[in-house]
Amino acid sequence: MRWEPGRGLIREARHLDRLARSAAQLGLPHDPRQVRHCLDQIDRAENPLRVRLTLRLDGVCELAQQPFEPLDEGTVWTLRIAATRIDPEDALVHHKTTLRERYEAARAEYGSGEADEVVMLNTRGMVCEGTITNVFVRASLGILLTPPLSAGLLPGVLRAELLAEGKAQEAEITPQDLAEGDILVGNSLRGLIRAQLAGDVA
Repeated sequence: MRWEPGRGLIREARHLDRLARSAAQLGLPHDPRQVRHCLDQIDRAENPLRVRLTLRLDGVCELAQQPFEPLDEGTVWTLRIAATRIDPEDALVHHKTTLRERYEAARAEYGSGEADEVVMLNTRGMVCEGTITNVFVRASLGILLTPPLSAGLLPGVLRAELLAEGKAQEAEITPQDLAEGDILVGNSLRGLIRAQLAGDVA
């Protein structure tokens, strides 16, 4: 999550709602008062912070924070498509957890100089998500298309906000759509980032 002076946690309510929803679905103890106590430990710094809140299996919250370095204005990320696939039938893909082996495997397919982000397809060959972002393709009238949750992806907080505001809508996206489209990737920490696909989509 991103914390900013004078604003606090960006999209805080959506982050906490997702945490509570996942805890309930996964059967984890979840005490909102303990979560709030944990968040109250955030340093009130003069500069933006990157904040991680982890809910352990025993219901205990842990907080980590570090300075947040925003991307330069006009940054365009290079994307590549991973061979590692996501199984949309795996219920855990809809929850933000520390079980990130598949995402780390996808990222490891390319060196740091080859890709800023790696896009993963599902086992049906449809675009799913990036290793740390949701994927969007700009359609007519400026609407952003983003894969549906049924594709097997994390319901990102920024993604949810864009859908709720009518700025995005769900649609199946193919690798060819990425090759031919105006791409953005994003998450709540960094916002939307312009991107371009490199490499072969076949």
